[in-house]
Amino acid sequence: MPEGDTVYRAARTLNEALAGRTLTRCDIRVPEFATVDLAGETVHEVVSRGKHILIRVGELTIHSHLKMEGEWRVFAPGAPWRKPAHLARIVLGTADCTAVGFELGVLEVLPTAREADAVGHLGPDLLAPDWAAADADETVRRLARDPDVPVAVALLDQRNLAGLGNEYVAELCFLRGMLPTRPVRDVDLPRTVALARRLIVANRDRVVRTTTGDTRRGRTTWVYGRAGQPCRRCGTPIVTGRLGRTQLTERATFFCPNCQS
Repeated sequence: MPEGDTVYRAARTLNEALAGRTLTRCDIRVPEFATVDLAGETVHEVVSRGKHILIRVGELTIHSHLKMEGEWRVFAPGAPWRKPAHLARIVLGTADCTAVGFELGVLEVLPTAREADAVGHLGPDLLAPDWAAADADETVRRLARDPDVPVAVALLDQRNLAGLGNEYVAELCFLRGMLPTRPVRDVDLPRTVALARRLIVANRDRVVRTTTGDTRRGRTTWVYGRAGQPCRRCGTPIVTGRLGRTQLTERATFFCPNCQS
């Protein structure tokens, strides 16, 4: 599933392409919203909220979530799509471009005044432009509500803070020297939240995400995706496992059993 920085860049690309422009085409290929036609309406802005994208058009909002396979692409008018048309869930056209949402995990249209119905459950957004000390405090408060939960599970819960996925959580745990299974009660939450924001902000404008500072292929992560390979610090083989509140929500974890405790 894409991390919050990937969604942030997708929303920014859509905003640059669509904001302030009038839709000439609106083709929503989801049965519940197939009759919604926003052609003639002006796109006000496109923003991300955690891993969600909100396209505000007229008095309505097109809400999408990429889930595992989804993506938005922008094409010049008349240019061939680089994915099969049957995978398109929505097509938005202007005089200057065509924006297509492929394989979107969630796609709905709702009044902009009711956006909270779709994203109101989310915790503070680590990439919010107006992030402040109060947001950090609120994130810490939400994380601390369930002190017995493994820290990796708590950090992945978008109700606590919005934007982190498997990669960031695994890397964050390594950099903080804590096992993903460490209970929240034993974690320095303010420092963990501060580092989480620094990591994701540092990557929001990068095409190649890195937590090591090295963008070369195979050098971008400390532990994520490196099961069985030597730890970059101590040489101990990286271990992988799965964590989650239920079997359906289990996520892959990666860690160094020597550097993390």
